[in-house]
Amino acid sequence: MIKPTVAVFFGGRSVEQPVSCASGSGVAKALRERGYEVATIGITRSGEWVELDPDAAFAIESAEALPEITAEAGKAVAVDLGPGARPIADVLFPVLHGPFGEDGTIQGLFEMAGTPYVGSGVLSSSLCMDKEFSKRLLAAELVPQGAFAVLKPGEELDTEAVIAKLGLPIFVKPARAGSSLGISKVDSGAELAEAVAKARQVDDKVVFEAAFENAREIEMGVLETPEGDLEVTFPLEVLAKGEDGWFDFEAKYLDNPEPFNLRPDYPEGVAEQAQALARKVFRLLDCRDLARVDCFLGEDGVVYLNEVNTMPGMTPMSGVPQAFAAAGTSYGELVERLVTLAAARVGDAKDAA
Repeated sequence: MIKPTVAVFFGGRSVEQPVSCASGSGVAKALRERGYEVATIGITRSGEWVELDPDAAFAIESAEALPEITAEAGKAVAVDLGPGARPIADVLFPVLHGPFGEDGTIQGLFEMAGTPYVGSGVLSSSLCMDKEFSKRLLAAELVPQGAFAVLKPGEELDTEAVIAKLGLPIFVKPARAGSSLGISKVDSGAELAEAVAKARQVDDKVVFEAAFENAREIEMGVLETPEGDLEVTFPLEVLAKGEDGWFDFEAKYLDNPEPFNLRPDYPEGVAEQAQALARKVFRLLDCRDLARVDCFLGEDGVVYLNEVNTMPGMTPMSGVPQAFAAAGTSYGELVERLVTLAAARVGDAKDAA
């Protein structure tokens, strides 16, 4: 059987470019090792597409040495995705995080090109990226989650109202970003304005979340099967914490070689409760192929949803690949499965056109 050619996209215009570089280069390497012809397309912060050296590798080594895609890093790619254009590859694999990559924008571009791609579609990607609207939709479906409030672009902060609704401490987050960038945990009203300003450096819409004190932070990978069923990993527990006591950027990528417990001991029924919630949320948000579902296990024994990532970190040491490896699906098998799922939609794309 002839394997499809694959174009792996990474980098991107968001502040999460370094994480995308590390994930994308790992995916491309794994696919080449499994016999795929792979083009690696880097996207710069200003939006240029460049074809990179096949052997280019990127890693997050320190806060001062974060990988970045520049226009000089490779050969410029002329983007022509109109009708009749020659496709870049049989399957497109956007290993992109944050705005302009994980939020439905590049998915829409690929839809217009009629080329199958890995991951969730336009609406699902956009919903999961926007914490406000994913929370509102899931609240309507009675999914257990923490209390939250939203500060829209241009609105002034009402500190008293936010604290009256959520109490303290509060997590202040950019509404449409990931990798823990722009997030603050505040313990007093005096800290709230500064936290909002920090979040707005990433996104001008801000979400406030009531903190789950003494909760256990857990994550699951959800992977579709060729038959359309869902495989959900055993919920791993996040162990790493930054200076402020939560899983920040440094704790995720810099300071902890083993940030997860892949087989924690939970009270009876908790793992099954978490996996059922992950399946439900994956379906409610119309996700496709792969997602990471982040939750909190509260002191009351209830599993509460935190958020859903439609393109989680995909280095071999990221949580989702580690969880699947612990379940018997290697990193290479995981990325190949994703390509296979997308390739199976070739007929669907042609029929839609």
